[in-house]
Amino acid sequence: MAKLVQKFGGTSVRDVERIKAVALRVKGAVDAGNQVAVTVSAMAGVTNQLVDHAANVSTLHDAREFDVVVSSGEQVTSGLLAMALQDLGVSARSWLGWQIPVWTDSVHGRARIREIEDTELNRRLESGEVAVIAGFQGLGSDNRITTLGRGGSDTTAVALAAALKADRCDIYTDVSGVYTTDPRIVPKARKLHSITYEEMLEMASVGAKVLQTRSVELAMKYGVRLQVLSSFDTVPGTMVVGEDEIMEHEVISGVTYSRDEAKITLLRVADRPGVAASIFGPLADASINVDMIVQNISEKGDATDLTFTVSEADLEHAVSVIQTHRDAISYEDLLWDPNVVKVSVIGVGMRSHAGIAQRMFQTLADKGINIQVISTSEIKVSVLIEEAYTELAVRALHTAYDLDAR
Repeated sequence: MAKLVQKFGGTSVRDVERIKAVALRVKGAVDAGNQVAVTVSAMAGVTNQLVDHAANVSTLHDAREFDVVVSSGEQVTSGLLAMALQDLGVSARSWLGWQIPVWTDSVHGRARIREIEDTELNRRLESGEVAVIAGFQGLGSDNRITTLGRGGSDTTAVALAAALKADRCDIYTDVSGVYTTDPRIVPKARKLHSITYEEMLEMASVGAKVLQTRSVELAMKYGVRLQVLSSFDTVPGTMVVGEDEIMEHEVISGVTYSRDEAKITLLRVADRPGVAASIFGPLADASINVDMIVQNISEKGDATDLTFTVSEADLEHAVSVIQTHRDAISYEDLLWDPNVVKVSVIGVGMRSHAGIAQRMFQTLADKGINIQVISTSEIKVSVLIEEAYTELAVRALHTAYDLDAR
């Protein structure tokens, strides 16, 4: 007998027929002798509708009431799935975040989980009952409903798996696993049998949409074994596990890309101590995350050029902040470009293999693709290029690192 946490996203429970199909899958796990807890998202499109309703009622809404509204989608799904399981003869009940409770801080809209009380859940699971838990929500220290922000249902599932000491957390999506790159761009992309937490974390942070960064961080911290698989077929998925569980590492596990990038360049910035703080301090105060940064060498020691990237959604705000602080920063001109994309190669094998970055740079050069910005980590090399070259770059790099399906 294994203890499993299964998470089903919005597309997996998009309508009543899909919810019934999910119930059959859960029943199969129960019939195999497993203890099963299920975390569900709202039905596809429901959360967006609730957000629109709140905006139409009040543009300056109370964040606490907003959480009450947007968390209701998961409540509906959990109740419907519990009913569908009961209709199949499976003992089941629904749980909302406040009923468990899932304790969070009181930062409404992006709360962080502090503790999950697991005693009653474990008792119910041991009795053979399926717990159907509304994801994305918790209970704040002010005794109000909170929501966990983007990817909140994934976060709920992983946190529950950690609290319940589950053998595995299965994340059901509309894809059958983690691929070496986007199969829509590279038809020869391969599904990975397994991938390390670190690799998945890097992939999630630079464009891969399979898992949210926060849920992977949580899984890595508590050693929760994840499986990413499709709710629309029965083939095995991709395991996300510790590095010690993978016998032989690929040098490169995947090539990812992110179109949500914009480049900002400050020309002839005063080259003096504290200038970087005068730029990035106000951006941080405005809750704008800066990613890639490159600074040119100052030949005369008086001025330099500085380039960095932000999310495309933050571009207009970032430009406004910099213009507001022009006197403090002291720059000659400000340029920006939203037509860029970040392409990354990722793999723990980089630690023991030389020449990975050089192969990337040479491959792009051979295709006539100019690199605008470079950033690296221990297991990742990222470059910023013109958006028009995205597909060419991804395909070329996928082939260059021998990732094409054979």
